Amino acid sequence: MVDRRRSLVSLGFLLSLLFQFTFEQIEPLSSTTERAALFDLRSSLGLRSKEWPRKVDPCSSWRGVTCENGRVIGINISGFRRTRIGRQNPQFAVDALTNLTLLQTLNASNFLLPGSIPEWFGLQLSSLTVLDLRSCSINGAIPSSLGNLTNLTSLYLSHNSLTGTIPDSLGQLLGLSVLNLSRNSLTASIPTSFASLVNLSSLDISTNFLSGSIPPGIGSLTRLQYLNLSGNSLSSSIPSQLGNISSLVDLDLSFNSLSGVVPVELRGLRSLQRMILGNNMLNGALPENLFANSSQLQFVVLGGNNFTGALPDGLWSLPRLNFLDLSANNFTGVLPNSSSNPNVTAAELNISNNMFYGSLSPLLRRFSFIDLSSNYFEGKILDFMLNVSVDTNCLQNVSNQRTTEECASFYTERGLTFDNFGRPNSTGPPAAESSGKSNRNKIILAAVLGGVGLAIILLLLVLWFICTRKRGNSNQRGNGVGPAPAGSSPPPPGVSINFINVGDSFTIQQLLQAAGDFGDANLIKHGHSGDLFNGVLESGIPVVIKRIDVRSTKKDSYLLELDFFSKISHTRFVPLLGHCLENENEKYLVYKHMPNGDLSNSLYYQKTTSEDGTLQSLDWITRLKIATGAAEALSYLHHECNPPFVHRDIQASSILLDDKYEVRLGSLSEVCTQEGDTHQSKITRLLRLPHSLAREAMGWFLNHDKPPRSSEPGTSGSSTSICAYDVYCFGKILLELVTGKMGISASSDTELKELLEQTLPYISIYDKELVTKIVDPSLIVDEDFLEEVWAMAIVARSCLNPKPSRRPPMRYVLKALENPLKVVREESTGSSRLRATSSRGSWNAALFGSWRQSSSDVTVIPAASGTKVEGASSIKHSGTTGSQSQGSGGHNGGLAEGSESVIQQPAGFPGPMMPVLEGT
Repeated sequence: MVDRRRSLVSLGFLLSLLFQFTFEQIEPLSSTTERAALFDLRSSLGLRSKEWPRKVDPCSSWRGVTCENGRVIGINISGFRRTRIGRQNPQFAVDALTNLTLLQTLNASNFLLPGSIPEWFGLQLSSLTVLDLRSCSINGAIPSSLGNLTNLTSLYLSHNSLTGTIPDSLGQLLGLSVLNLSRNSLTASIPTSFASLVNLSSLDISTNFLSGSIPPGIGSLTRLQYLNLSGNSLSSSIPSQLGNISSLVDLDLSFNSLSGVVPVELRGLRSLQRMILGNNMLNGALPENLFANSSQLQFVVLGGNNFTGALPDGLWSLPRLNFLDLSANNFTGVLPNSSSNPNVTAAELNISNNMFYGSLSPLLRRFSFIDLSSNYFEGKILDFMLNVSVDTNCLQNVSNQRTTEECASFYTERGLTFDNFGRPNSTGPPAAESSGKSNRNKIILAAVLGGVGLAIILLLLVLWFICTRKRGNSNQRGNGVGPAPAGSSPPPPGVSINFINVGDSFTIQQLLQAAGDFGDANLIKHGHSGDLFNGVLESGIPVVIKRIDVRSTKKDSYLLELDFFSKISHTRFVPLLGHCLENENEKYLVYKHMPNGDLSNSLYYQKTTSEDGTLQSLDWITRLKIATGAAEALSYLHHECNPPFVHRDIQASSILLDDKYEVRLGSLSEVCTQEGDTHQSKITRLLRLPHSLAREAMGWFLNHDKPPRSSEPGTSGSSTSICAYDVYCFGKILLELVTGKMGISASSDTELKELLEQTLPYISIYDKELVTKIVDPSLIVDEDFLEEVWAMAIVARSCLNPKPSRRPPMRYVLKALENPLKVVREESTGSSRLRATSSRGSWNAALFGSWRQSSSDVTVIPAASGTKVEGASSIKHSGTTGSQSQGSGGHNGGLAEGSESVIQQPAGFPGPMMPVLEGT
């Protein structure tokens, strides 16, 4: 009986608690001021009645509104959609929040709020504990007043277009646990005040334009578990103090300009699971005991640095290792015969582009996918090795290996014996007793060859002197108009022209007649390499004739252009019909006439049937066709010519258009072979200097205490003789096609800096609607075309990276433009998990290296997943300007969704590092 009474009493108590709890949950909004503020917010943001209906109580019926004791304490509009009217002019209009004095959480992630964060946010929302404004299209600077929100525990401002510096005042948020400022355009250095954020567990400021060094004070944040500083321009060395963060689980410092050695103190990171230091300028050998205490380590990326020496033995013994990328370094040594834990299998191993040698080891059995290419391994492939790439080694019975000379030389230099691909007479180090005799023979041979060479040089000097005198006499007898002596001007050294391949030889009289005596009526323009004139040959063929005054232009530049045409034959270059070299002081080159001129005067044109004099613009299909054609020409120069050619004069006036708007690249007088190493990845690697580079430093200043950095676009000199220079100039062309702003490609450094500051913040791989702010208003684009415009803008921004080493090769740019929808659709649907680069030349590292997904995303407030960022609708303008279709070439592959993947992943790896286009 007593037990029954006790049960009844307990049940009654539970019911009363449940009633009280339910009553508290449905307590209506009691503050009329807050009710008015919510309705004002509903109106200013254009929220729909579906989420916030009018005639009900907000606390009980409005989605995302949380109340306590009849007062509003939380608002979550993440992923909400605006009304049709609200979408027409979205703004950061949240002034009504000032009346919600008890507001603790505000989540507007994935809701379009174009504009800057108001200064009053940090002054009148003092109760805020969580502020989530991710992917809201916010611009401007972070207000320093946010440092007054001392109750704040989580601050998310990622995936926006924030500029300026990170305020030091954020160091006052002592209760902050999560700080995410990633994927913005923040500049300057990381504030040292961050060392005061002792409760911080997650710090992500990746993918910005931050410079300077990593503050050592970050090492005092003992509760930090996630640190991502990747994708910036951070320089100097890795602070040893980071090794004090024993709780750190994830460390990502990749894609910066960090230098120096890896501090041995990082062995103190006992909880570390992911170490990503790839694509920096780190050097030296790895500390022997670096991985001694790293029993939790699963993911290691050290590729794309300058590491040397052998690998620490402890690296191969990590029990949980499932991904290891050491590619593109200078590691050397042999693989250990076995690991201390051979039963553990790891997913992927990439040690390509190093100097490992010796036989393959059973150690490799623990890896499922392996890339060993570009090393010096010898011997045979092991029977268990299936998913493996072994190109460019010294292995037996395998194709695409190094030559015997390369392999023998490598092994001999190290005092080792090469197995000679399994054939008899293996090559070993030279015997000591024969070295003296060999040296004597070399000295005798060098003396003989030196004497012969000196005699030949003297003979050539005598012949040159005689020829020069004869030429001087003939010049004095000439009248400057008639034919010059046979042979005309000799080509410059190293130029051998096959005149059979450079068209017909015209007389000066023929060209005078064709061009109307080169009068002003036929003048097209004064070019930097010569004057261009319209003309018509006797056969009726329209031509363009370039008159070159050798006294005022670069000497023999016309011969270099003739040399180029004699060696190169491709449909993407303007056809050269002939030449006239009779006159000593004036030379003439004759080109096929291009009916639609060049891009600079065709982007907007006067339609012949227009009665009101308005300009028409090229439609999107034609613009994409032009971009793809120009990329094809540059890709041919950079990747199909040996050695590679650099155009050096890519601008809108260089892109000529035939009657079908097919591209014929012109302005070829500046073309030269790429200087230095002809392999672009090696050239760009040399240019990755360790000094910082902020977003507004578009002048590319030289760092006085570092090796000189090659000057960038807009300057003369050797910097223009690398393929990355062409890529940068082509990025300006793409921007011109997207924005419709003529003259970008020919603008000065100052003008370009200002334009990029106005334009680039609106180009993001995470927000399609943002690009509508800069798209040419004369373009008529539907939803599919808008995705292609978005893709071209993304490619343009990649090409305009201020670091030459981070610009994509032209072959990747071409593939992206041929399949633009793959750029954005595979990016938006792919996995966000970070994967390491499998080669230095991968598509993902080349095009999207600085925009890759974060390795993880720490969240406190659940946000609606899969929701689309709210924004303006696709552009469909009409008015005084129009957009007409040109040519008959059709859409140049832009809608070819069913085609093959743009680029293949390197052999042995199942997927790309970045969730974008797969690469070869």
